Amino acid sequence: MDGLALIEAFGDFKEEKSISKIDLMAIIEDSLKTLLRKRFDSDDHFDVIVNPDKGDFQIFLNKTIVEDQMSEDDDLEIEISEAKKIDPTFEVGEDFTVEIPIAQLGRRSILTLKQILSTKLQEHNNAYLYEQFRDKIGEIVIGEVHHIRHKHVILLDDEENEFILPKENQIPSDFFKKGENIRTLVESVDFKGAKPQIIVSRTSPKFLEKLLELEIPEIQDGTIILKKVVRIPGEKAKIAVDAYDDRIDPVGACVGVKGSRIHGVVRELRNENIDVIQWSNNPEIMVKRALGNITINKIEINPETNYAMVYTPVEEISRVIGKQGQNIRLASWLSGYEIDVHRESNEDDDVELKEFVGNQDGDVEQWIIDEFQKVGLSTAKSILDKDTEALLKMVDLEEETIEAVKQILKEEFED
Repeated sequence: MDGLALIEAFGDFKEEKSISKIDLMAIIEDSLKTLLRKRFDSDDHFDVIVNPDKGDFQIFLNKTIVEDQMSEDDDLEIEISEAKKIDPTFEVGEDFTVEIPIAQLGRRSILTLKQILSTKLQEHNNAYLYEQFRDKIGEIVIGEVHHIRHKHVILLDDEENEFILPKENQIPSDFFKKGENIRTLVESVDFKGAKPQIIVSRTSPKFLEKLLELEIPEIQDGTIILKKVVRIPGEKAKIAVDAYDDRIDPVGACVGVKGSRIHGVVRELRNENIDVIQWSNNPEIMVKRALGNITINKIEINPETNYAMVYTPVEEISRVIGKQGQNIRLASWLSGYEIDVHRESNEDDDVELKEFVGNQDGDVEQWIIDEFQKVGLSTAKSILDKDTEALLKMVDLEEETIEAVKQILKEEFED
């Protein structure tokens, strides 16, 4: 096989992987030198010339001319009598250069060269793939469902690049069919062995952010700013938006007429409920908006601890908290404040903590009451309205003590 035929043997690979002619020639030169090192232990005495315009290459061996009968290595030395047959002007000690046809290296060397070429071409492609998709981290890609496995789904794009969508990166209600095209977000690109592994996601808040950019031109052109996006995949999401121009209604622009703009995103996210609110730099306003259209009597903000106490009527408690605590959790993420809720009710329905003081079963010791009163908790409901985790941050008591007190107070109200 001559040089041109050897190069043409990789023509299909070149076209498929978009390897430039220059890159291909560099790979061929490197592969030839690798072969020469394997065959002769060194490539120091060889010159490899690759001609990208002609699509061929040449191998030249540089020998040293020595006296007759003095050659110790026929691969690296040539006797003067042999050299003069080619050019009578040669002298001992001069360099003698001879071209080595690829066929002269032997069939086994040619097969080895093809293997080296194939390996280096694959390494080139892996490096190209890594660089290509490393620049796409955080961007949406479309892939066809190729294979569905228990722990992940394998997707292929139009160029047969493979994406892996792990189970934990799928929306809980996702159901895929082979051959279906789906949108995902490139989450990470890392080498697994010699091959880059592209991990994609449908649960990342960034995925929702990019979908909004696709559906809403004002976000894409920067007229409307996405300040923050939080979500519980497949269940509920909240996004805060703002606009540079006060004349623009960022919430209305994102939702669209009768929800026309947001509906496409909701469908893509398997009917995930999306709340759109306007951003505010005022923490109290931001917490209120993040909780939604709910009656709130008062909000106490502690900027130093990023803590917010929300006072709301009893009938609004379930709406503040939301299904499985989703609303208050997302509001906390969106506002950046840990939100606690205080249920306001009539004084007649409450009992002063001092009524529980005693040393009998069903009573609470005075020192414990004192700890609660230090932070303004003087009634039974003021304690019962808070979860144990919130109380641990407020009072210097053990978790077991707090749980025991809450149980005593709860039994009183049940009676």
